[in-house]
Amino acid sequence: MRPLRFVTLGDSLTEGVGDPVGDSWRGWAALLAEGLAPVEAPAEFTNLSFSGAQTRDVLERQTPDALDLDPDVVSVVIGVNDTLRYTFDIHAVAARLDKVYAAFRAQGAVLLTACLPDPGSMLRLPGALARPLARRQRAVNAVVHALSERYGAVHLHAEGGDWITDRSMWSADRLHPGERGHRQLALRFHALLAEGGVATGSAPAAEPEFPPPTRSASLWWLATAGTGWVARRCTDLLPQLLTLAAAEVRHKARGTSARLDLSASHAVASALAALSVAEQPDMA
Repeated sequence: MRPLRFVTLGDSLTEGVGDPVGDSWRGWAALLAEGLAPVEAPAEFTNLSFSGAQTRDVLERQTPDALDLDPDVVSVVIGVNDTLRYTFDIHAVAARLDKVYAAFRAQGAVLLTACLPDPGSMLRLPGALARPLARRQRAVNAVVHALSERYGAVHLHAEGGDWITDRSMWSADRLHPGERGHRQLALRFHALLAEGGVATGSAPAAEPEFPPPTRSASLWWLATAGTGWVARRCTDLLPQLLTLAAAEVRHKARGTSARLDLSASHAVASALAALSVAEQPDMA
């Protein structure tokens, strides 16, 4: 019998950014992989995720490689980078994720998904800038949640809870978990998989293996790599985000902010309705 195969798709969160081990990243997926099977027959783990990936990258670049590996368990955790682009389109996000989820479930893999916190609140942006990003992330989460139910995915609600406000869970950039946060994600996924009889190994340890970065190291990261990260995304998003922020201010002044939320909800409903439901996926 072959070892259990675990393949992960996604962006920097699944790549492991925020949890450095040596000269590379480890992260929640690698921690989870260690607990999927007994130590005498460890799971085969392949991480196809990369920093900056969007749903298009998952569909067009990562999914074909993952399908070739014929995974038993596959995680698809993606969407935050889509919200940080001026090209954001919830209809396109929904259509891509629908294709990705369907492909893996048709192959018989156990599918892992997650809803995530919005980047605006994590970065502590001013309200007029944060609210449009929060609205976009809520839309992505609504789509992920609906499609996870449709395809019988093992779904983790990671968009809220105490871990979001616990500073010790997060790395210097405030967007990626630190080691403690990555361990929390691995533990929560492991619990869900163990409940379903999929994870048969020991749960990952909750406490960090390494000391957290010093304050000076964190400040150095923010001044170098962190600044570059923000600059790359602001160049793409900032002009549109300023326009969205101006609309937030106008609607707030008029007392019509609820219209923006209603419009986003309608867009999600329209995106999900546009997906083909004529042929339901085979869950056998």
